[in-house]
Amino acid sequence: MMRPVYVITGFLDSGKTEFINYTLAQPYFQIKGKTLLVVCEEGEVEYDPKLLDANDVMMEVIDDESDFTPDRLSELDKKHRPERVIIEFNGMWNYRNVKLPWYWNIEQQITTIDASTFPVYYTNMKSLLTEMLRKSELIIFNRCDGLNEELGSYKRNVKAVNQRAEIVFEDKDGEINQIFEEDLPFDLKSDPIELDGYGYGIFFIDAMDNPERYRGKNIRFTAQVMKPEEVEAGYFVPGRMAMTCCAEDMTFLGYLCRYDKLDEINNKDWIDLTARVDVARLPEYEGNEGPVLTAINLKQTKPPAPRDQVISFN
Repeated sequence: MMRPVYVITGFLDSGKTEFINYTLAQPYFQIKGKTLLVVCEEGEVEYDPKLLDANDVMMEVIDDESDFTPDRLSELDKKHRPERVIIEFNGMWNYRNVKLPWYWNIEQQITTIDASTFPVYYTNMKSLLTEMLRKSELIIFNRCDGLNEELGSYKRNVKAVNQRAEIVFEDKDGEINQIFEEDLPFDLKSDPIELDGYGYGIFFIDAMDNPERYRGKNIRFTAQVMKPEEVEAGYFVPGRMAMTCCAEDMTFLGYLCRYDKLDEINNKDWIDLTARVDVARLPEYEGNEGPVLTAINLKQTKPPAPRDQVISFN
């Protein structure tokens, strides 16, 4: 029987325990069967034994990374026979090295971040943070009080690593609903909207979250051509390489673009592209609506200087 696993990641005192305590106390978690809670670090906030007992939660502590192995986790599974597993993961352990029993299936990964310390961790422990963020479906920034001006930058940094993650900002009053249009490094009223390298990166991230903001607008940017074999006939992908963590961690950021002269461009060509932004529901967007470009004017161009060919979000 496959065990559904819910992984909560984050650095010490980022709010992992508070999040799990809150979840356990919610009516939707009042479900049958045992829950195995694997705690990999113990911070200032503790678990309430009464809350655990009331919800049939069995807590086990693994405080050494060398003990976090499939064999050890299998032992705990045999001991408790849970219906589900929650893992409070130690943010100082490299998430890339995580190995679970073969019959444990990660249903959801959530990362909690203390917004007041995010710049320190992002600067000094970016590789560890990136590994946690990369596969998270939900990323929660808590303790955002007084940080409204910084949140747009925090969001862009995270989206550069994980474009599909849902990002939530919270302060002492609850969730913050904020539109960061004023932080965009380009003029939405221009026609076309001129995007330099950094601006294109911000456009790519923002258009995924707010496609209606760009529907019907024209954009112009320098792009590299990608012609994936699996892309539908009549389309290619113009975009830019981006550094999401370090020089070894690169990704290509691009949206599908309609163009009726595909035979005139080659893979990795550099182009000056003016395109209209439409919004469509495509398989690539997993059933959701997302941006699709239509080329208006396309011409070959020289590549940018080597130092400008890769965009960065720093």
